[in-house]
Amino acid sequence: MTTVAVQRQAQRRRSPLVGYLLRRAGTSLLLLVGVTIVTFALTNLVPGDPVSAALGEGASQNPATREAFIRANGLDQPLFVQYFIYMGNLFRGDLGTSLVTGRPVTSDLATAVPATIEIAIGAIILSLAVSIVLGTLAAYRRGLVTDQVIRVVTLIGLSVPTFWLALVSFYVFFLELRIAPGSGRISPSITPPPRITGLYTVDYLLNGDGVGFFDALAHLALPVLVLSLVTIGLLTRFIRTSVLEVLGSDYVRAARAKGLPAMRVILDYVLRGASLPILTIVGVAFGSLLSGTVLVESVFAWPGLGTYAYNSAANLDLPGIMGVGLVVGVIYLLINFVVDLLYGVLDPRVRIA
Repeated sequence: MTTVAVQRQAQRRRSPLVGYLLRRAGTSLLLLVGVTIVTFALTNLVPGDPVSAALGEGASQNPATREAFIRANGLDQPLFVQYFIYMGNLFRGDLGTSLVTGRPVTSDLATAVPATIEIAIGAIILSLAVSIVLGTLAAYRRGLVTDQVIRVVTLIGLSVPTFWLALVSFYVFFLELRIAPGSGRISPSITPPPRITGLYTVDYLLNGDGVGFFDALAHLALPVLVLSLVTIGLLTRFIRTSVLEVLGSDYVRAARAKGLPAMRVILDYVLRGASLPILTIVGVAFGSLLSGTVLVESVFAWPGLGTYAYNSAANLDLPGIMGVGLVVGVIYLLINFVVDLLYGVLDPRVRIA
C-alpha cells in the first residue's frame, strides 16, 4: 500500500472523531448563548432595587443622582436592549463593575475561580481514588460483611449536611486539637506567591517556595477533606453499581476462565468496561464541587467563587451575580464537552455513531 493510500485511510479513521467533536462544540456554543439569556433574565427578575443597593439608601433618594446612575448603567432601556448591550460588553471581556468591591467583575472572578478550582480538584482526586477502591471492593464482596459496611458508611456520608461537617471539622481540628491551620488560603505571615495559575500550591511549587507550598497545602486539607467525604459516598455507590454490571459480562468471565491474575482482570477488563458511566458521574460531581461550595467556603473563610456569589447576592450586586452565573454555566459546559470528548476517545461506538 502506498504512502498516500495509508494517509487517506488514517484520515478516514480520524474523521468520525473530528466530526463528533465539531458537533459537540457547536452544541456547546448554542448552549452558551442560552446560558447568557437565562442568566440575564433571572438576574433582572431578582426582587429588590439595584439602584438603592448600589448607591445606598441616602444617595438613592436624590432624584438627580438616581437618574444619573440609571442612565449610566442603561437601566432605562428596554430589557432586550440591555441584553444586547450586555452581550456586546461580554464579547469585549467586560462583565461590568462590582457594586460591592468597586473592581471589574472579571478581576474579582480571576481571583475567586482559581481558589475554588484548587479545592475542587483536590476533592475530586481524593474522592475518586478512595471511591474506586471502595466501590470495586464492595462489588467483589457483594452481599458480604465488607459490602454492607461500605454501603452503610457511604450512606452516612451522603446523609451528613456539608455545612455541619465543615463546622465540626473546623471546631475539632483547629479550635480543640490545634493540628489544622486556621481559615483562609495561607497564614497571615506567609506572602502570597507571584501569580502564574492562581492556584497557590502550584504557584508556590513553580516559584520553588517549599514553605509557602506546605502552608497552602495545610490550609487546603480540611476543606478538601470535608468536600471529599460527601463526594466519596456518591461515587462509591455509583462505581459499585457499574462494576457489578460489568462483572456479569462474558468477556470478564472469559478472562477469569483463562486464569488471568485478579488485579489484571480488575484493571484491564472490569474498570475499563465500567469507565464510561463512571466518567459521567465524575463530571457531574466535579461540576457540583465547583458550583456548590458556598457553605464550606464560608466556614473556612475561603475566598472562592461560593463566597463571592454569596456576597453578590446578599448585596444585590447584579454585575457580580451575572458574572457568577455565567462562569458556573461555562464550567458545566466545559465539563460536559470534556466528558463527551473522552467518551469519543474511549468508546469507538460513540464517535462512529
